[in-house]
Amino acid sequence: MKQFYLFFLVVMVLQGNAQTAMSSSTIHDISTLVAKCEGKEINASFVKNQLSQYPVYLVNGEYCLSMIAKVSADAKHDLIDARFFVSTKIGNIATIKFPLKYLSTSFSHPQISYIEIAPRIQAFNNRMVADVRADSVWQGLNGAAGFSGKNVLIGIIDWGFDYEHPMFMDTTLSYLRIRAAWDQFKIIGNHPLGVNYGAEYLTPSSLAAAKSDTAGTYYDYATHGSHVAGIAAGSGAGTKYRGVAFDANYLFTSIQLDAGAVIDAYHWMKDIAAADGKRLVINMSWGLYYIGPMDGTSLFSQVIDNLSTQDIVFVSSAGNNGQSNFHIQKTFNNDSLRSRIGFYPYSAHPAMWGECVSMWGEPANPFSAKLEVYNASNILLAQTDFFNTNADAGYFDSILVINSDTVFYNYTVDSANPLNLRPFIQLRVKNTNTAYKIVLNSFAATGTVHYWNVVELSNGVGNWGLEFTSFGNNGVAGDSEYGIGEPACTESTITVAAHNSESSNAVGTLFPGIHAGFSSIGPTYDGRMKPDISAPGSSVISSINSYTTASFTSNLSIVFNGRTYHFSAFSGTSMSSPALVGVAALVLEANPQLSAQQVKNILKTTARQDSRTGIIQATGSPTWGMGKVTATDAVSLALNTVSIKQIGTNNHWELFPNPTNEYLTLIAKDYWENNLKYIVYNLQNQVVMNGNLDNNHQIEVSNLSSGIYFIKIISNRESWFAKFIKTK
Repeated sequence: MKQFYLFFLVVMVLQGNAQTAMSSSTIHDISTLVAKCEGKEINASFVKNQLSQYPVYLVNGEYCLSMIAKVSADAKHDLIDARFFVSTKIGNIATIKFPLKYLSTSFSHPQISYIEIAPRIQAFNNRMVADVRADSVWQGLNGAAGFSGKNVLIGIIDWGFDYEHPMFMDTTLSYLRIRAAWDQFKIIGNHPLGVNYGAEYLTPSSLAAAKSDTAGTYYDYATHGSHVAGIAAGSGAGTKYRGVAFDANYLFTSIQLDAGAVIDAYHWMKDIAAADGKRLVINMSWGLYYIGPMDGTSLFSQVIDNLSTQDIVFVSSAGNNGQSNFHIQKTFNNDSLRSRIGFYPYSAHPAMWGECVSMWGEPANPFSAKLEVYNASNILLAQTDFFNTNADAGYFDSILVINSDTVFYNYTVDSANPLNLRPFIQLRVKNTNTAYKIVLNSFAATGTVHYWNVVELSNGVGNWGLEFTSFGNNGVAGDSEYGIGEPACTESTITVAAHNSESSNAVGTLFPGIHAGFSSIGPTYDGRMKPDISAPGSSVISSINSYTTASFTSNLSIVFNGRTYHFSAFSGTSMSSPALVGVAALVLEANPQLSAQQVKNILKTTARQDSRTGIIQATGSPTWGMGKVTATDAVSLALNTVSIKQIGTNNHWELFPNPTNEYLTLIAKDYWENNLKYIVYNLQNQVVMNGNLDNNHQIEVSNLSSGIYFIKIISNRESWFAKFIKTK
């Protein structure tokens, strides 16, 4: 009776003035808050233990409820009501922090027409696993047992691993799940067989003795790898920030910064997976725009494509240049373009060298490029010669001297790159005088050329783009399209975009996550649709290397074996990629016989669309790929997918005729069983027919379109798979 009275009282108080409206859910939530707070001391402990599901926090020394209101256009930001705090007013929408001590008073105000509790948004790791639907897979699907990544190896190629972090133990914190680690930076130690550098750790005791990797050459003691690994398969370490495939085992490699070292890591991981008889998924939360042609023809891409045919699943972040106008696509007709090259501030990074402009044309269509330097008044001060892809193949390194200043530059020119026969120019330029305008001038008689402007660090890397801006005659500005670099451009790689995790309010209403603005946009410049799929990558909380010297904001810390371990929220496609890796591990646990291509197809086929993705065409979206990864549907399809390896493994039956245009007949070679069932799949793993075999052991397929199909025959004791061709 008391609960009803409080609800009734609050409704009357809140709705006492008809000028201010609110939703039923807000009224209910406020009545609940009034009941919870009545007679209580409002302090940090009470808010944490009793009000954690509500957006309540300290503002100006008061514990306040965060709210959003529609106010009159002339309402003054700081004079709406003395009881509460107005944080922001944009147009006629205001954000309000309402002190809990005033909750039982009226919200009505002549300048407020509508008010609601601000929807709770928590893009944390626990939200991430819900967004990808991994938590539902853990619980089991359609009567089947749950999946959590058992018997799957997850390879993390990165930097900054804390081998002792409890996230890398099992959920009971009893044993370590790191199968092996290879620190390529370590000088002293047991080298992996055949590679002869770095140190390999194959036992829990050796990992405990090492404590962490030593990736200090470029990144000091970093934490990126520990964060990424926690998202893919972290145990949670007693917290709610559990990774997607928390029963999988890890392979960690701290890589030197070259493609060869990465390929070595692939090989090392492959050998261990083969020896263990386990499936392997490799995560690559990194990438560059100038380690290959970016059209899938690089040696790097070729290695990945090759290993993918050997059943290794590769997953790559799409990149974080979705908000960088660092790309130009120009189709020439005896004309030219001019564009000013944006520079990253030299004070912003200790290894800043300059900018790298990569240019790729079309086979047999040469083009030229030169560098121009202008002052603040747009007067030309200096320029290089034109470098032409037909006439100037090679490497050129020089300087432009302007008074007491020096602009350093070098060109690399190919008339026809050996990997893809495309003409290519790479221009690197260093200019520390911010008063100068560095301009690219490019000409071609015909053909299309793509240009990318990316930071060049003194250690030879850099993967974030800087803008092109239109300049002078034939000026062309940059865009954010065609932002897929290496290794994300590799055809067999599953390339992952990023979105915000879905959120919910206090009554459980779900709000789909928006696309993360930083997430790179496709397609590849040779026209293939990338990314392939999207996963949560904004403000994802995961494990921090306890030995890191990097700065971070701790969201949570725990003490384990006398040492403090932190958790922090990071954003980037570096975070979305391991989320997808975890789902791939769940799929492989459900059906370890799948090929790498089948895993990719399943994940893309089962990606969901919602109000944020909009309707995605069959060819995919350069922003979302095929949509948001959905573990429940992916695992369900995996359980019902015919593996290529399984076809023809049963010698008891055969199909006749094959090819066929009307009927298939199942013929027994040595024995017959009754009550047989069948399922027919198309090449997209979709069920197109199913049922029971008739008395003639025939299946009518005349209604199927012509093409290749797979059939699964199910008896009481086994299943049999076969391929057949339906003709016209």
